[in-house]
Amino acid sequence: MNHQNMMEREVKLAFDSPEKARAAVRASGAVPIRGRRLQADVLLDTDEGSLRIRRCALRVRKEPDRNVVTFKGPMQASRMKLRQEIETTVADLPSLLRLLEELGFRAWFRSEKYREEFQLPDTIVAVDETPIGTFVELEGTEAGIDAAARALGRNGDDYVVDSYRTLFEQHCRQRGVPATDMVFGPS
Repeated sequence: MNHQNMMEREVKLAFDSPEKARAAVRASGAVPIRGRRLQADVLLDTDEGSLRIRRCALRVRKEPDRNVVTFKGPMQASRMKLRQEIETTVADLPSLLRLLEELGFRAWFRSEKYREEFQLPDTIVAVDETPIGTFVELEGTEAGIDAAARALGRNGDDYVVDSYRTLFEQHCRQRGVPATDMVFGPS
């Protein structure tokens, strides 16, 4: 079992299309490290919303080659998204979900995105194609993120620190539609 306990530091940058995002990433000199794949995420919480009340998150992610469960602590004050992250891979996803259900956790939000990852110094660069648009997520050190943003032709004024859930809620509110699940087909 692989696990990590660390502080996650990241920002998102909005792009007009996956093609424009990939072109900017290629021009930056980033090296491909993981190919394009579908990530299907489920956020879980108790019926009382105990994690959301604490501004924390419990996420289960399914990818073609692995499953990952992640706890995210509350965001800390920063110009970048900064929070504790504890994650581990799990082999048996159905059993994990059943175990979490028995502990009182329920799925409350589902999301999907296509992601491919690249490496720049001190930074992972992810091109994310979501149902609400294309983003490049930068995760790494503060200096690495700033340098990667500059290499992509952007700066701190372009940083988006909201979660995909928050961006999805804003997207739905602007269009006058209910915010259900952020998936590519019917939820």
